[in-house]
Amino acid sequence: MDKKKQLIDQIKAVINKLEEECAKDLNSGFLQLIYTRYKKALEILENDKDIKGINILGGVRAYMDSYNDYQNPLLGELHKAEKIMKEF
Repeated sequence: MDKKKQLIDQIKAVINKLEEECAKDLNSGFLQLIYTRYKKALEILENDKDIKGINILGGVRAYMDSYNDYQNPLLGELHKAEKIMKEF
């Protein structure tokens, strides 16, 4: 699987997890920032725009600083997305 498709799929996984598990928190604060960045990243990738506009790196660290919830599955999805982005 090529890295672009892999990254798109992982970004969609993060977005879905946020919408399913954190819907009430997506209108403000840190989760809104992550959600907005991932939606923008998806739009950039799907429309073949300049990937320099993608700003998803650092979300794992920021999440851990804000929530300190190491067992949340969202954290794993964020980590996967950042790892793929670094390889892309």
